[in-house]
Amino acid sequence: MNSFQSPPVISVEKLAKRLAQDLDELQLIDVREPEEVAIAYIEGFEVLSLSQFEQWSSEISQRFDPHKETFVLCHHGMRSAQMCLWLLNNGFTNVKNITGGIAAYAARVDANMPQY
Repeated sequence: MNSFQSPPVISVEKLAKRLAQDLDELQLIDVREPEEVAIAYIEGFEVLSLSQFEQWSSEISQRFDPHKETFVLCHHGMRSAQMCLWLLNNGFTNVKNITGGIAAYAARVDANMPQY
């Protein structure tokens, strides 16, 4: 029996459509490290690096609306899945992990985005 729960997900293609439509309705969190964000970044995402968890975790519910639709991004989707589960365990109700992360976004949505 697998004890790892999977959070709800959104594909990079659906993400691109949502970003083009209703950016104001979304909360976007990127959990990658600053050196990763320097290589490739999607406009509108707030960077909350997991290595700096202690610095931002206590204020998460003041910085973000726990009931607004929230998409979480990392490189391939593993760290963002962990973040989604943490958010869901801390009162967030509408969280989605971006399947494949920024690597999938660069491969399938934005061919000009650098890959690493």
